Amino acid sequence: MKFIAKNLLNSKIKRFILLTLLLILYILVSAISYTNAVCSDIQESVFRLHVIANSDSSEDQNLKYIVRDSVIEYINEISNNASSKDEVILIAQEHLSEIENIALQTIKDNGYNYPVKVSIGNFAFPSKKYGDITLPPGYYDALKIEIGEAAGQNWWCVMFPPLCFVDVTSGVVPDESKEVMKNNLSEEEYDLISGNGTDVEIKFKIVEVLQNFTISGIFV
Repeated sequence: MKFIAKNLLNSKIKRFILLTLLLILYILVSAISYTNAVCSDIQESVFRLHVIANSDSSEDQNLKYIVRDSVIEYINEISNNASSKDEVILIAQEHLSEIENIALQTIKDNGYNYPVKVSIGNFAFPSKKYGDITLPPGYYDALKIEIGEAAGQNWWCVMFPPLCFVDVTSGVVPDESKEVMKNNLSEEEYDLISGNGTDVEIKFKIVEVLQNFTISGIFV
């Protein structure tokens, strides 16, 4: 009898542990699926700027920032009255040659002779924090500027909603930019990217890992 009772008890404990693990797995999968769906909507609402340096030398990295500032200043001028992502993309497409010329002239003015490739496309981005706003990883429409061999480190910002301020590490997103972002995202999407920093970064890191698995063919 004791043996049977013990087996029954062990069986109940095992069943309880299994059900608990399944519940935890279900909650985790549901949370990730929800976050991933919201992330996809955010990606559809944002237009980014991607600048790649010629190399990782200090000179080329410094040049990258100078080119960045010149391009951002010009884009801010021509898209100042734009109120949607599509408008900014259209304006950028219509001024690609001017953007390229500004980048080339900036490079020349600083004593270099690198070529520049400017394009608009859909590119992969990691999770990125802009002041008190955190954007999820994923594929975003972006204006890409490749300097020279484009073998150096990247620099990213957001052209729409306008988050391209110089110090993205310690800066605070302007209220006007937040207002534009609120108008272009749902309430839950905005709450997600402007929520508690650590919690948001953990969620986005999980999404990023899963996306890498998907890209690698581990998940079909």
